[in-house]
Amino acid sequence: MPEDDDKLIEGALKGDQKAFKGLVTRHQKSVFHIVFRIVRDRETANDLVQETFMKAFSSLKSYRSEYRFSTWLYKIAANSSIDFLRKRRIKALSLDNPIQTEDGQVGIEVPDYSNSPEKELVRREQAVSINDAITSLPDKYRRVIVARHSEEKSYEDIAREMGVPVGTVKARIFRARELLKKRLRGIR
Repeated sequence: MPEDDDKLIEGALKGDQKAFKGLVTRHQKSVFHIVFRIVRDRETANDLVQETFMKAFSSLKSYRSEYRFSTWLYKIAANSSIDFLRKRRIKALSLDNPIQTEDGQVGIEVPDYSNSPEKELVRREQAVSINDAITSLPDKYRRVIVARHSEEKSYEDIAREMGVPVGTVKARIFRARELLKKRLRGIR
């Protein structure tokens, strides 16, 4: 196949359009797959495939035959796709610089929702309520819930420690969760 590429390249360099069309036909699908994987849009990929072959044709004289044509062509395709994505990037808006409007400059203010004292208070109250509800569980249920959720132990480890079958551990965890749901209704 590389030998065939060399013959087609030789013909294309001499102005044989059929030879260049042969190169396009041979490599078009592969170039499309490379471009599509980068841009993830069919129409854009089709446009970039055409652009790749136009660039390849215009710089075919610079192709060096000690390398595979496909490698050279795929590099052009990848670079064209990456260039396209770079050009399409959204311009970033600086929060430090004011925006110029018809009425003058306007600063950008962004509310900070990251530290809400009210939400933190609610979260703490919920944590206390959950801990109180867990503490009020009968011992056999409290032990499995704490082992499973606080200590992150497997069912098998809990069963081994308590000397009961795994099925019993699962049943106790299920029952403990049901009791917790009843006790915590209305807290959220």
